[in-house]
Amino acid sequence: MIKIQEIAEGVRAGNVRALAKAITLIESRNLDHSLAATTLLDELLPSIGNSIRIGISGVPGAGKSTFIEAFGMYLVKQGHKVAVLAVDPTSQLSGGSILGDKTRMEELARETSAFIRPSPAGDTLGGVARKTRETMLICEAAGFDVVIVETVGVGQSEITVASMVDFFLLLQIPNAGDELQGIKRGVMEIADAIVVNKAEGDNRSRAELARQQYTNALHMLKPKSLNWQVPALLCSALHNEGVSEVWNMIEDFRSRMQLNGELEDKRKLQASDWMWTLLMDDLKEMFLRDRHVEGLLTQVQAAVANGTTTPSAASRRLLEVFKRN
Repeated sequence: MIKIQEIAEGVRAGNVRALAKAITLIESRNLDHSLAATTLLDELLPSIGNSIRIGISGVPGAGKSTFIEAFGMYLVKQGHKVAVLAVDPTSQLSGGSILGDKTRMEELARETSAFIRPSPAGDTLGGVARKTRETMLICEAAGFDVVIVETVGVGQSEITVASMVDFFLLLQIPNAGDELQGIKRGVMEIADAIVVNKAEGDNRSRAELARQQYTNALHMLKPKSLNWQVPALLCSALHNEGVSEVWNMIEDFRSRMQLNGELEDKRKLQASDWMWTLLMDDLKEMFLRDRHVEGLLTQVQAAVANGTTTPSAASRRLLEVFKRN
């Protein structure tokens, strides 16, 4: 029998074993475990929401692992408790890179005030994000006041991570040129800051040029908030230069957003959007598990593929079968 109250008390006390049990419940695909996980989250709700949630993405080679370790170590030394989670939609195909990241974050992984968690294997980005989001809440209840959500994959995973954090940081490298290297307009629009990493040695002048280009590009985008102009900063995670400035900038962002109520409004909107996402996921799961739909699905799908029926007619037929039950 799962002792929800006992696990909840252990999580709130910062007990590592209780935290591990809680996350195992969250990640389990067992239906009973899913129900227990929901009960556990409800129990922990009063202890949730006291962290700053930071999303970090970056182009390949930007030194994300080095930056996260340097940033995490700086925060730990400042007295913070830091959790690092990953959203990795590629993990079920290639094994992802988070295990490599964890071995590269050896120093941070040894810290008692730090917690590094790989993303669970999942069939969809939504499934991975669901577990990561709920793990984030468990970590908050355990007293981690800085939660870093790293996007290991590319594309849609960046949008997904931005939808669950307070602050989204885009890490770049000093390859200035006619094209702003590897940066997509959609990602620029969701970023709350751009940090050009590896700004050391011979790279320093190129990094400064890249920073200026990003600054110019950011001025051409419509700001997400009237209270925040997205900055472009320089950093050398390898040499621990500029790391404190990144944290000071994030704290400035948080204080501004809290002062005008934007942070609270953002979290309320995220929670509402997340409810609808979960509802749609659960309805889809319920629909596909219906035995009458399941029995008809292959036949209808073949008919659509063969062109003997239209997708809209097939959809209506399946819905009618589902509604009759």
